[in-house]
Amino acid sequence: MIELLKALLFGIVEGITEWLPVSSTGHLIILESFLPLHVSDEFYTFFEVVIQFGAILAVVLLFWKKIWPFGKKNNKAPLTQNGVGAYVKMDIMILWFHILVSCVPAAVIGILLDDWIDEHLYHPITVAVMLITVGIVFIIVETVHSGKHDKIAAVKDITYSTALLIGIFQVIAAVLPGTSRSGATIVGALLIGVSRSVAAEYTFYLAIPVMFGASLLKGYKYLGSGAMMSQTEIGVLIIGFVVSFIVSIFVINFLLSYIKKHDFKVFGYYRIIIGIVVLSFALAGVI
Repeated sequence: MIELLKALLFGIVEGITEWLPVSSTGHLIILESFLPLHVSDEFYTFFEVVIQFGAILAVVLLFWKKIWPFGKKNNKAPLTQNGVGAYVKMDIMILWFHILVSCVPAAVIGILLDDWIDEHLYHPITVAVMLITVGIVFIIVETVHSGKHDKIAAVKDITYSTALLIGIFQVIAAVLPGTSRSGATIVGALLIGVSRSVAAEYTFYLAIPVMFGASLLKGYKYLGSGAMMSQTEIGVLIIGFVVSFIVSIFVINFLLSYIKKHDFKVFGYYRIIIGIVVLSFALAGVI
């Protein structure tokens, strides 16, 4: 029962921090240090991926009409006026082409360096440094960005070159834990003139293939190793997955509402504070 309650808490933390640009990795490291799940390291890595997958499904549910590229109803840009092509929504297909372009850099790095990154960079001090660094960058970017006219005020205005630039920023998060995938892509998008609301929405879309791919990779490694799960571990997976999914729905809606009237500076200050906490605990040997 204790492990199931821990799984509940892990799901809540993942659902909140995956979408806010504050680094879910940093928060899960702190949580795991003080309330560790009594499972193998291999299972814990798989568990992290499963609760991330729950968060992905929240995006799919909330943005289904904007991301599903097939259907004749409300098709504003059909491939053809008649036949099968009338069921293809080209505006959404183009969005997916842009998303895939954004995902290529991080996907290549992830596939080639996944194990090396886990072994050499997945460390509390690395996470703490990146929490603080990106927090400072957020504050600077928002200060400079304040009052400027956004070049890109709608997702449909994102071009292939813009998508690639955002994808390059996402590589930083793929290599350096603690950067925050959403944090890196939002900062990158703001720097090239994308509005806050579009940056956040596009970041949500990017999460679908990126996190789905990571889930497949980590899941294959764990399940392919022949590991067997106990009943408790199965319960931990289910609870963490469901809670992460439910919490993510509320957090995504909150963030989209919040950024209509506010900037991201508060997240920058928060990152610096939590980064100092992680660094202090790491240097003290607590984590």
